[in-house]
Amino acid sequence: MKKKIAILFGGQSTEHEVSRASGASVLRNIDQTKYDIYPIGITKEGLWFEYTGDIDNIEDGKWETDEYFKIADGQNLIFNKEIDVVFPVLHGLFGEDGTIQGMCKLSNIPCVGPGVMASAICMDKIYTKYLLEKFNVKQAGYVVINSHDYARNKDLIIQNIEEKLGYNIFIKPSNGGSSVGISKAHNTSELMVGLEEALKYDRKILVEQAINAREIEVAVIGNDYPEASVPGEIIPAKEFYDYEAKYKSEASKLLIPAALSDKKLRFVKEEAIRIYQILDCAGMARVDFLVDKETEDVYLNEVNTIPGFTKISMYPKMWQATGKTYVKLIDELIQLAIDRNNK
Repeated sequence: MKKKIAILFGGQSTEHEVSRASGASVLRNIDQTKYDIYPIGITKEGLWFEYTGDIDNIEDGKWETDEYFKIADGQNLIFNKEIDVVFPVLHGLFGEDGTIQGMCKLSNIPCVGPGVMASAICMDKIYTKYLLEKFNVKQAGYVVINSHDYARNKDLIIQNIEEKLGYNIFIKPSNGGSSVGISKAHNTSELMVGLEEALKYDRKILVEQAINAREIEVAVIGNDYPEASVPGEIIPAKEFYDYEAKYKSEASKLLIPAALSDKKLRFVKEEAIRIYQILDCAGMARVDFLVDKETEDVYLNEVNTIPGFTKISMYPKMWQATGKTYVKLIDELIQLAIDRNNK
């Protein structure tokens, strides 16, 4: 009997468009001879639809005006337990942060990817740093600020950042992805603009020392015994790998395997697995590193628990380079979700 798989796409985060593209890519590659597929779209307003129309309409956003949908049936499908596995392709808040995972946990339905705690911690860049510091994971220097302190003590906070970190620095919303709301500051005026921009997306802001580094990524898969892919390297089209460089510019390049020594490649794979296990991840994650161009020191950048699944995304590309096809990857992730739910 075929397993019934709900593939969730869209969502209410700033990464809605990327999630649509990832969801469409999963739908094009999943083995429909093995599974009954229920594509469930979530609009930016939070409305759920079961969508059975053309996959191309998902990617370009036309699905919301298509005739092939059933209003609100997405939630009913899940809560009525007609689904064997939920595959959330929802990047960012309300999808990658433990909310969907908690809903599935309450419904006792296997969910692809890490569970509630790991998803919530990895979504929050600040708490990821707090936790991994205990395990001596090398990270860039940083300062944490929140919106109410910034409103009351703006000058003092800027002075503190400049004294502790100097320039150049990155300003990041603590909860966010795809580089939305992230900027780089080279001076005080850029710092102030960057803080105001980041505060549009989160009340907690991470200000982080910029490292003259190469961006190295590792795909990890598994539950109790995870394995790591061949590492890849991002060569951004711009000064850093922002939203435009990731999804709009064709000038950014992906290098697989990364141009590192065999020893350094082994280290980043081992470190990716160690971090994955410390954070209690399951199913999948992409672990991103920064490798200093001069010293070759390796710093953790971030952990993505629902990495991109578009046709140009690093996660499936790194597994393809490691010998795992896109179709096989989806099969394995579904089985890992079932195995984890049964324990």
